[in-house]
Amino acid sequence: MELFFRKYGEGVPLVIVHGLYGASDNWVSIAKVLATDFEVFLIDQRNHGRSPHSVEHNYKLMVQDLYQFLENQGIEKAVLIGHSMGGKTVMHFAKKYPEKVDTLIVLDIAPKSYVSLSKKASIHHYLILNAMRSIDFSQAKSRKEIDNQLIENIEDERIRMFLLKNIQRDAQNKFSWRLNVEALYNHIDEIMNGELSAEEPITGFPVLFVRGADSNYILDKDFEKIKELFPYAELKTIKNAGHWLHAEQPEELLRIIKEFLNS
Repeated sequence: MELFFRKYGEGVPLVIVHGLYGASDNWVSIAKVLATDFEVFLIDQRNHGRSPHSVEHNYKLMVQDLYQFLENQGIEKAVLIGHSMGGKTVMHFAKKYPEKVDTLIVLDIAPKSYVSLSKKASIHHYLILNAMRSIDFSQAKSRKEIDNQLIENIEDERIRMFLLKNIQRDAQNKFSWRLNVEALYNHIDEIMNGELSAEEPITGFPVLFVRGADSNYILDKDFEKIKELFPYAELKTIKNAGHWLHAEQPEELLRIIKEFLNS
């Protein structure tokens, strides 16, 4: 699959891979800062953003999509930064193609299953996706009217505003989801699982995990599993940040990333 991408700057290739419901445009401000030292690529993963839709959605395919992207761009080795689902993608990629990884940075996700977490009320992904599937776009003349439909099932305004970034309007001025909502709904358990294990530890490049202090995606006990997979990994915690640390504390995240890449 040929992925949509944005490119900024020149230098060592650096690829940022977004998370579930995200897209490349969520990372433009981060990319422009990193572009002073790197050639930064922002990709849209399959079924997200402007990339093609597919009925299939799993980490094996997302890894192959990323591999094909690097091949198409003539990139032999790259710095890989992945957030949430994108973090799982780059971890799986590093396991299969370690020779293609210059540095690995994983943002607020661990190499474990999140199926049970995803069913908690605060981030119930079936609830979120069903709310998205239930939108009657024929009755919506504005994003506000779409939000009014979402609010019936999703009280958290931050989640709704994030989802509404995925609304598109066609030439006939009709709204629709840019995301492939049906494919994500059909494969949400695979997305939330994606657990990694390794017969041998993965080494040969620097590895950094960054978590939000207010997030429950990387717990203290998870670092033991991280070290089994990536024995030389480092872990940094950003205060006053939850799961979307790139939106909540972008300056601190950039400081940590740049400090690690320059060390």
